[in-house]
Parts: sequence; structure tokens; C-alpha cells
Amino acid sequence: MPILNRVADLLPDIMAWRRDIHAHPELGFDEHRTSAFVAERLREFGCDQVVTGLGKTGVVGVIKGKTVAGDGKFKVIGLRADMDALPIEEETELPNASKIKGIMHACGHDGHTAMLLGAARYLAETRNFASTAVMIFQPAEELSAGAVAMLEDGLMERFGIEQVYGMHNAPGLPVGAFGIRQGPVMAATDGIEINIEGRGGHPGMPHKCIDSIQVGAQLVTALQQIVAQNVDPLESAGISFHYFQSGTPQRFISQRAELLAALMHGDEVLAKRRCGRCWALFREPRQAPAVIRRDGRWGLQVAVGGFVSGRLRPMVMSRAAECDRGRCAGCVGRGRMSAGAGGFASSSRPPAQRS
Repeated sequence: MPILNRVADLLPDIMAWRRDIHAHPELGFDEHRTSAFVAERLREFGCDQVVTGLGKTGVVGVIKGKTVAGDGKFKVIGLRADMDALPIEEETELPNASKIKGIMHACGHDGHTAMLLGAARYLAETRNFASTAVMIFQPAEELSAGAVAMLEDGLMERFGIEQVYGMHNAPGLPVGAFGIRQGPVMAATDGIEINIEGRGGHPGMPHKCIDSIQVGAQLVTALQQIVAQNVDPLESAGISFHYFQSGTPQRFISQRAELLAALMHGDEVLAKRRCGRCWALFREPRQAPAVIRRDGRWGLQVAVGGFVSGRLRPMVMSRAAECDRGRCAGCVGRGRMSAGAGGFASSSRPPAQRS
């Protein structure tokens, strides 16, 4: 199914917006340039209302349709994109590569923002719908705090939003294909921090020492087994270590070690039941809840995806880096994590039944 002609006409502008945002990445709650860029575009499009500063650096644009939604139909629908980047040094050497040292749009939020701007422009021009569309540009998704900040500022109540729809890029899918599934779509993240205190000493006297590196190495392996031996293969959970710091360049047995990891899951009940031993040891306030597609709007999602592209695929739980023609961090490792920055992990399982 071909893309609507008017939408196709907007593609050069959408690409230009994405490249501009990609070249000027900003971390969570510091998206001042990006927020200003988004607000300026929304005003140019003729949105009925543009609100800035919601959730610190969030932006909202309101577009009213030509007609009023009838009884029993949703009257206010939200469309959401995230705007923040990651603490990663970009090494692509592309013309639109990040100009900000140590910061990169490696998760594709530049693309999300540009796509929603394109949708806003099209909806503001045509207004060929019966309801109100609210464009939500969320800050600080990577900090797992931006959505909460916008909600606490009254996002849903202020604009009367009844449902919110969003999407995430997935370089593993063919261009033009959409992935959807029922239930968990993107995993929840619980942070794990482990500090090991051993007994340092000379390598010639290991019997008088407690090697924190050996202890940490065994922990990394042992904790993986908790998930492997306690979680049903048809369910989703995983532990990934992304930071292991210990020792010095001198040849001494290390006394201290620090490990950081992420417990990923789509169901807190599952995590507590199947990974109970790990959960009890390392439970901390959740960094990010799971994204769960609730029953009831499956048909609408299929209709929208098929209308735009004509190609639909079942979505597995995953998190992918932004792809720039196969040359991004997610494809060939052309980005480098800044010192001390945590990486990302995902637990992927196909749905039990495909439709």
C-alpha cells in the first residue's frame, strides 16, 4: 500500500528535522534546544495550542479536527514521542553526526520526534478527523522520569486525553513494516548495584587475600543462572551486567569491586515469583516500568499500521538503537559509551501465537 502523497511530500522536511536534532542531541531534562525547535515547528504548522515546560522540558501541541467525535468514540487522542539522547560518543563521521561531545541520539529519539512533527504538520493541514489530537513530546525517557514529570504536571487532565499511542523504531524490521503484539512490548528495568569488599594484597600471597574480581566474576555467572533455571522459556526476563569496575594497573589483588546490572522483565509478578532470590537481594526503586499494550485497541492498531504501510509483523519485546542506513551504534558498534554510563539490555521472546 503506497504512502499518502501528501505524507510523501513531507519526507524531505522530516529527514531534515531528524538530522538537525541528531546533530544537536541533549540529555534528559536538558532538551532546551530540542523543545524550542519542536515548539517553533508546531506554531508554524498552525496548531490550536502549543504548551511548553510541561514536565520541565516537555512540549504539547493541540490540533482540533474538522468535526466532533460522536457518542461512544474517543474525543481526545494523544500521540507521543520522546526527545532525549544518550551519553554516548558518536563515531560515525556522518555529515549530521553529533556535534556535542559525549552525547548521541543512539536510541532513535531524533527519529521519533521528527516523525511526530511530520504527523502534526499533516494533521494540522488536513484536520480530516473527528476528535482532538494532542501531540506529546516527552523529555527524559532514558532517565525513566519524563513521562512521570508530565503526568504530575497534569498532562492527561489538562488536555482531557483518553488514550495515548506511541511507537519505537526497530532497525531489525524492514522499511515500511510495523511490529505489534498484545501484552508487554518493552521490558521494565530494575537497577542492580553490587559493591564487593574483599581483602587486597600482593599476588605472591593470594592465600592471605580475598580477590574481589574473582568474587565479582562468579557473581556475574551465578546470577545469570537464577534467570536461566527459574524462568519459563516462554516468559521473558533477563539480567545483564553493563559495568564492572575494580583494581588498578599495578599488579595487586583488588580489594574492591563495583558491578551494575539491569533486571529486565515484562511482568513484576513474574520477576518476583521466578527471580525471587535475585529480587530479594537487589530490589531497588524501579527505573522504568514495562510498556504493556492493553486489550481493546488491537484492531485500531492493525488498521492504522496497515493503512500506512500495508505490512504488519508481530512485535517481540526488544529495544533497538537508532539506525542511520546501517551505520549506527546498534548496527556496527560505531558509538562508544561514555565513562560510567550504563548500557541497555533487552529480553526478547516471540509471542506464543502469531497472528
